[in-house]
Amino acid sequence: MFEHEQMTLSPALDPARPVLEQLRDRVTAMEGGPTRLPVPVLPALSGLVTLRTGGSYAVDSASLALALVAGASRAGEWVGFAGWPDFGAEAAVELGVDLARTVLVPETGEHWLEVAAALVDVLRVVVLRPPAGVSARSAEVLDARLRKRSSVLVVCGEWPRCEARLSLEDVRWSGPDHGHGRLRERHARVAVRRGAAPPVRADLVFSGSGLARVQSSVARLRAASG
Repeated sequence: MFEHEQMTLSPALDPARPVLEQLRDRVTAMEGGPTRLPVPVLPALSGLVTLRTGGSYAVDSASLALALVAGASRAGEWVGFAGWPDFGAEAAVELGVDLARTVLVPETGEHWLEVAAALVDVLRVVVLRPPAGVSARSAEVLDARLRKRSSVLVVCGEWPRCEARLSLEDVRWSGPDHGHGRLRERHARVAVRRGAAPPVRADLVFSGSGLARVQSSVARLRAASG
């Protein structure tokens, strides 16, 4: 009669995330590195993207950048913006960003990496508009600082090896007379891409009252039918 030894299996890898990134996280955990904690996001983004400390996320619009940090700001975290000379304070407040806990560095010049690293040292979430053509080496320097300081980086533009890329699709404005006159709301579809996995999409509405998620027609039918 053979006795079978009990084996503890590691959780399966997430196909939606890069394999190398997940293996790096496991090595960090085994070495006693900082735990990757979830950072709050707005309810409209819940289930679409999960922010975790030590991670970087890329967006293609200022609206998405503000929306990603608003959840953390609402929860009481300090957030920062670097390289954003046309920062829209009113738009930030509408989405829930608390300006009393916000640090703004409008111009970073050629020292953008040092400025971003300094903000990462003291803030939970940092939004960065880097110059064009960020090298993999520069990105890794800042990514290492994120993991050490348990912060989150949101990048407006391209960023090597980010955890997720968010982009807006099919943007439409609504208002009086089909958008003529004063514009009230902006409807957009957000696509979230993680590695080689198929993108996840959802419809959002940006308005003066914040960000809302539009329920799909299939979901509405299911809710109505019980």
